[in-house]
Amino acid sequence: MNRFLLLCTVLLALAGYGDGALAQSADTAPAPDAATAATAAPTVDPHAAVFANNPFPSARECGACHTKVFWEWSVSNHAYASISPMFHKFEQTISTLSSGTIGTFCVRCHQQIGTQLGEPRERPLWQRSEVSREGITCVTCHRVNKEFNKVNGEREVLPGSINDPVYGAGRGTHYGEVVADSQRYDVALSPGQEGRPIHSAPIRFETISRSEFCVSCHQVAVHPGIKLEVVWDQYRDSPAFAKGVTCQDCHMGKVPGRSLGYETWPIAIVNGQVVGSDSQKHSNHMFFGPGYPIAHPGLFPFNPKALHWSIEQWLQFDYRSDWGKAEWEDAVAQGRIAAPDFPAPWTERAQREAARSIIDDNSKLLEAKRRSRIAVLENGSRLDGPIFDTVARSGHALRFHYNVVNIDPGHNLPSGSLGAQPEIWLDVVLVGPDGRRVFESGYVDSNGDMADLHSLDYAKGKIALDDQLFNLQTKFLTTNVVGTDREMYLPVNFDVDQLPFIRPSGVPTTVLNHPPLIRMEQRSIPPLGQREARYTVPAELMKQAGKYVLQVRLRSRAEPIYFMRFCGATPEMERSMNQWMIDIHPQATEFEVE
Repeated sequence: MNRFLLLCTVLLALAGYGDGALAQSADTAPAPDAATAATAAPTVDPHAAVFANNPFPSARECGACHTKVFWEWSVSNHAYASISPMFHKFEQTISTLSSGTIGTFCVRCHQQIGTQLGEPRERPLWQRSEVSREGITCVTCHRVNKEFNKVNGEREVLPGSINDPVYGAGRGTHYGEVVADSQRYDVALSPGQEGRPIHSAPIRFETISRSEFCVSCHQVAVHPGIKLEVVWDQYRDSPAFAKGVTCQDCHMGKVPGRSLGYETWPIAIVNGQVVGSDSQKHSNHMFFGPGYPIAHPGLFPFNPKALHWSIEQWLQFDYRSDWGKAEWEDAVAQGRIAAPDFPAPWTERAQREAARSIIDDNSKLLEAKRRSRIAVLENGSRLDGPIFDTVARSGHALRFHYNVVNIDPGHNLPSGSLGAQPEIWLDVVLVGPDGRRVFESGYVDSNGDMADLHSLDYAKGKIALDDQLFNLQTKFLTTNVVGTDREMYLPVNFDVDQLPFIRPSGVPTTVLNHPPLIRMEQRSIPPLGQREARYTVPAELMKQAGKYVLQVRLRSRAEPIYFMRFCGATPEMERSMNQWMIDIHPQATEFEVE
């Protein structure tokens, strides 16, 4: 391991960017002046007294000694699980449409600690406990000592203070050194002692290192028997499972999406002092995957300094403008730019600049997240071609195809939460000798959606149907009272019952693979499989001889925009969703047309 990086981490911790700063940094932002103090103060939660005795420690407390793990987790989809605005829109929509009969199905994974604390499903994020806002936080995994397997998120996290034991992979073998010299490390082993509170001796829990640990939330089926997460089923039938490769090997290793070993890093850095060896195996807690955040960058990634302001206050900070940037603030102060009507608590320049500093820090983490997304998708797929099926001649139809290959041995492409309907599609453009676009498949409408049957522009006649679209998106199908099946946004059938009451199916769905009247149309590619994307350019478009260029890219987006609108997403959410869309394996091929 690079000892220079290790030294930098220790120095940053001592300077206030890690270690103890994590626990206190919410108080280090500049305080509002007397004129704005009343409005700047976060809303008082009536449950504050209860949460003060919260038996589930915050990630901030764990991050005091496990700084690297904390910052990796802070930008992960686990940390995003509760913050996600689309999750809340999605969850409320399916709860409303199912007349509430879905219960806590969604929140018991996304907000397990809050659910276990008894927080109502419908409680707004800004009224929840801090640890509930952290989504899948440290204790969600490291305070579990039982195997739960397929329980649709119904698992138990052991309550306890920061001083109680934690459960891990058995790599905390240097804990005894800290206990034996607790004064030098300045740690508190029990309540009331002076020093940094730490957990008691870690207990080895073998399951946390195996794929089985992930099953309880990454293989779930809603009441009728429709599986919204099928990763475990795919993995159990995969070459990776047969070879003993685990989920952790690819999603927590040193190379996103590849089983190529792990990074090394000390197990802990306590008050600036390294515990154990710098060659210790380190599991990356960013949990590499294709998902991405669309939340306000003051709220996510999880930054302890951001807790100085409430969620409602952050949502009033216009991060897309230049608020808090030095040049812009100077121009406002000098009267060269008219000052906006700043909402409280953003009336003071110091507050805006402090917020901008946090957003700048978070933006660096988000860029690392973006790069890891591209890496995990490119490491798990390959695009071969173009392969020409006809001779390229002017005045004749041109036929060609690409092979989209899933080189991931562990699960389908795409996989994950199929309830969110993640999209991967192929965008192919043919450019003629004059530089003009001759043909395209995979184009999007004015909202950013593909031009398929769900496109709102296609429904209004504003755009042509893309009848050659190659799309790996999984969709739900519901059976009509009369006629054929139809694609539906969610696994809720309104054709049979306009006020659906979701209940367990009366037939063996494990045998039929789906309940009556609802099923899933899966288009993903199995592990190490491939699929041909075939295209035909009509003869009337191939008018010129000369040099043509075929441009191609796989595109990835977490949710379709039409589905977001169905769930009541805001325009800002849609904008962020499209901005985070990425291109995979972009390439261009020149060829001659006779």
